[in-house]
Parts: sequence; C-alpha cells; structure tokens
Amino acid sequence: VKLGRPIKSGEERRTELAPTSDIRKKNEHLRAEKLIEKRIFFLSFFHTHLILLTGRPSLTMAANSKMLSSRTRGAGTRRVVQAQRVRSRTRGPVQVRANAKQLHFNVDGEAIKKMQNGVEKLAKVVGVTLGPKGRNVVLETKFGSPKIVNDGVTVAKEVDLEDPVENIGAKLVRQAASRTNDVAGDGTTTATILSAAMIAEGMKIVIAGANPVQVTRGIDKTVTKLVQELKGISTEVRDQDLASVATVSAGGNEEVGRLISEAMAKVGRAGVITLEESKTAEDNMYVVEGMQFDRGYMSPYFVTDTERMVTEYENCRLLLVDKKITSARDIVNILEEAIKGGYPVLIMAEDIEQEPLATLVVNKIRGALKVVAMKAPGFGDRKSQYLEDIGILTGATVVKEELGLELSKCGAEVLGTAAKIVLAKEHCTIVGDGSGEDAVKDRIKQIKVLYENAEAEYEKEKLNERIARLSGGVAIVQVGAQTETELKEKKLRVEDALNATKAAVQEGIVIGGGCTLLKLAAKVPEIRETLDNDEQKIGADIVQRALGYPLKLIAENAGTNGSVVMEKVQAAEDPNYGFNAAVGEYEDLMESGIIDPTKVIRCCLENAASVSRTFLTSDVVVTEIPEEEVAAAAAEGY
Repeated sequence: VKLGRPIKSGEERRTELAPTSDIRKKNEHLRAEKLIEKRIFFLSFFHTHLILLTGRPSLTMAANSKMLSSRTRGAGTRRVVQAQRVRSRTRGPVQVRANAKQLHFNVDGEAIKKMQNGVEKLAKVVGVTLGPKGRNVVLETKFGSPKIVNDGVTVAKEVDLEDPVENIGAKLVRQAASRTNDVAGDGTTTATILSAAMIAEGMKIVIAGANPVQVTRGIDKTVTKLVQELKGISTEVRDQDLASVATVSAGGNEEVGRLISEAMAKVGRAGVITLEESKTAEDNMYVVEGMQFDRGYMSPYFVTDTERMVTEYENCRLLLVDKKITSARDIVNILEEAIKGGYPVLIMAEDIEQEPLATLVVNKIRGALKVVAMKAPGFGDRKSQYLEDIGILTGATVVKEELGLELSKCGAEVLGTAAKIVLAKEHCTIVGDGSGEDAVKDRIKQIKVLYENAEAEYEKEKLNERIARLSGGVAIVQVGAQTETELKEKKLRVEDALNATKAAVQEGIVIGGGCTLLKLAAKVPEIRETLDNDEQKIGADIVQRALGYPLKLIAENAGTNGSVVMEKVQAAEDPNYGFNAAVGEYEDLMESGIIDPTKVIRCCLENAASVSRTFLTSDVVVTEIPEEEVAAAAAEGY
C-alpha cells in the first residue's frame, strides 16, 4: 500500500473508465445524427423543388437521402451499405445518356425530296424581292415594329421551317446567300434562286439514277469555265456608270445612286464611305476632311469659340504621349518653348491627371498659352496604332518608353504640325499640313497588308477606317425616312447599293437584269464537249438550264411572261441586248444603265454551284428528335 491507497489491477481500472468512454461515444453519435438529419432535410427540400420544376424526381438525390438515413441504423447496417457502395463502384463508370438522333434514309429519294421542299419554300419567299418590280417581305419581330425588307439575305436568315429535314435544305441554300453577301455585298437573292434552280434540275437527273458524284463534277467544271468567260466579257467601270450600278442595286432609287456616286467622286474609288441614319426625312451626304476621332477636349475651359463650344487652332503643334501624364514638370520644357514661339499646342495622351491639367487650364485662362488637352483615341494596342498614324500624318514623334524617350527631357523636336485642328466635346478633327506625303503612302501600304491578312470583319473595318483617315477623308451618306420601318428597309437598300458600287470598281461591270447569266448559258454547249463522260455532260446541261431562272423570275415579277422574254433575249445577236424590266422594253442595257458588278455575278455562280454540289451528293439526313415541352412536363409534375 502506497499513501494509504490499494493498488488496482489493469482490468479494474478499465472497468472504472468504461462509463466515461461510453458517454463520449454517445455524444459523438448524437452529434452525427443531428448532422445527418440536417443533410436529409436540405436534400428533401431541394428534391421537392426539383419535382415541382421538372415533374421528375432526381434519382441521385433519392439515393443520397436513402444512404444518409441508413447510417442511423447502427454499425452493422452501415457496413452493409458500404459493401453495396463498394460493389457499385466495380460496375464501371457512370454513363450519361445523350439525346437520340433520328435517321432519314434516302429510300426512293424521300429524304432528299424533303430537303428540296425546304429549298423551294425558301426560294419562293426570297424570290418575290427579285428585280426592279420585286415586292417586299414583312418580317415579324418579337419586340418593336415589324421589318419590311427587300434584301434577300435578311429574308433568308428569318426563314425557319417546322420540319427538321426541310429546314436543313433551307439552311444549305442560305449559305449561298450569306457567302455572297460577305464577299460581294449584293446579289444574295440571285444566289438563292440560282442555287434552288441547280438543285431542282439536278434532282431530276439524280432520282432517275445518274451518278451524283460525276454530275456534280460536271457542274463544277462548267462553272469554273463560265467564270473565265465572264471575266472576258466584263468591262471596266467608268465614273458615269457608278451611279447606274448604285441605282440598279437600290431598286431603281436614282437619288441613292447620285449620292453614292458623288461620295465616291469626293473621296476616290479607294476611299471609305459609311452610312448613318439621318435625323430628318431627307437623304444627304457630307465629307469629313482629315482625321476624325470620337474624343473631345478634357475641359470646357479650353474652348475658343463659346457659341459653338469648340476649340479651333490653325498651324497647331501636336504633342503625342503614349502614357499617362502625372506631373506638370514633365511638360514644362515644351510649354515654355510654345510660349516663346507663340504657337498653339495640342497635347494628346493616354490620360492627364488633375495637377498637370489644372496647370494647363490656368495658363489658358490667363492668356499666357494657347493649349488644349485630350485623351488619345482607342484602347490598348489600337490606341498606340492611332497615335502612330497621327504622328505620321503630322510629322510628330510619339513619346513612349519603348523608344527610350522621357517626356521631361523632350523638347520641340518631338512636336508635329497640323494645318488645322477642331475639338468639340465628343469629337476632334485633325487636318495634316501635307508635309509627309511619302511617309503617309508607306503607312497606307503597310495597313493594306494587314487588311488582307485580317480575318475578323471588325478588324477589317477598323483597318479600313485607318486607311481612309490617312488618305484624307471619309464620306458619310445619311439615310432619312418618315418612319422607323421605312428607314430600316431603305438603309438595307443603300447598303446593297454601296457594296455593289465597290464591287464594280474591283472587277468591272456586265449587263444586268439576269441577261448576263442567260448569255453565259449560250456558251455551255462549247464547254460541254470538253468534259470527260456523259454524266459530266449532264452536269453541264443542268447549269445551262438553271442560268435562265433569274431572268425568268425578274420578268414574272414585272408581270411579263418569263419564257417569252428568255426566247427573245437568246435570239438577239447583240451581246448588250436584253430586257429592261423597269420599263418593260427590250434595249441596249449598257446604254440604259442596267448593269451589274462582275464580282456579284461571279460570286452567285460559284456559291450556287458549291451548295448544289453538296446537296446532290447527300444521301442520309440526321436530325434531332423533338423533345416534349418543358412547360407541359412541369405542369404534370405540379
């Protein structure tokens, strides 16, 4: 005995400690049960809401709730559940079932006939807009007023058929219109009609048992040689023909043709012409000389003309800084030289902080300095490019760290010269003095190379704007109308006219009204003899018959018998003789100004042949199986 206490064995001590460990285990078990009850409550809550939303219970949540509840049944039950979970892991990975697809086989030409039905429906909708007497199409919009348009590609994009196979056929032909619009900017209706015609003529041959591969090769070879023939009959566009091209493309609107020809005369054939919505009902055109940017002065205290709230300086010097100006000390040298020389200074920087800006404002108000400050246009890399363009136009050196230049050490040697600058609250115009024409031409060549290599439309648009600013100006055509619906329709017509004019400048012109395509059809028999086999010759016959469809439809939209018109045009020996649907007479179309850009006709031919070739070689259509409406399922579950 030690200290009056008996020594106890290990078993006795374990017996005394047992109650304490049981209490601890019991408390842990209670806490685990409460945690499991909370999880089960939240799972059941989300499970109930899922059923209300979708009408179907979640198998995963149900399984999880069962698994969690089973943990409360004791250690033996937990071991059974764990064993089941281990066995379930050995069954393989979880499989997600994708939606099944529906296969449409071309039994007795059933699938391809359905696709052709979609093509014909699209061609019928788009075809009503073709020609000078074509009608408009009314397009419903979810918000706002409906659109009433005469533009083929806009109508084609709105057509969405209920039958999935027919819709696929319509989408294929829609590609021809979209591609023609992207490349040429006009002729989308002709491309759609020509595609539908080649498909309709080709279907007759393919269903009869001809080999579609050889037939489409014949189509391809024929169209390739017709494009060469087209280039041979094309003539270079004259200045007086530009108005005719724009008038025809705008649906006979002579005012639009006159505005576009005037704009091109002002800025040159390579100049930039943009469209704007006029605030009045009248159409007009104006030219912005020099460089214009959407940036204005940083403070109204720089204004020199308080009535118009603009700042104007002539023979102004420019300081271009590709960073933020944080201190007035950095620009003291340049300001002192400006005061000595008595010349105005435009400071263009990424940003100017409050302290140097206040210094400039105070000196301007006191009359000690003629100065104006503005933020550089653009952001990121584009901001640096704009500054370099301005520097080349005015002879200035852009102050930036990459060139090893520090603003505080720079003097008048980095300044450029502008003949005139005009700054308003939200825009500025800089007119160069013409001293660095060679440098400007080199810069334009450099930007043109970037334009050719660019892929994104937005990037091409910005590069084109830079070329126009360096070239000396941008022509802006303002389109006006009485109502918003009329304005949208008119703006699409003017856009087509502008694109057609640019296309005519690039590749020349041919007679319009669908007559050029019919004249090309007369050259197909010669091409036919050069093809390899009879099935390829059948492909040439398909092209020959399809080329007459646009003229026939133009005549029918004008209320004339299309077949009679085709016969009279084909019988004429004069290559410029054709049918003027606007007045309903047969005449020399080149003299009467009914002309089309060669580029538009070429794109229509090539894209129509591409789509028909893809269409005729198709044999199986795979579509989605339509699912039940989610709203109906939710209602049933509720």
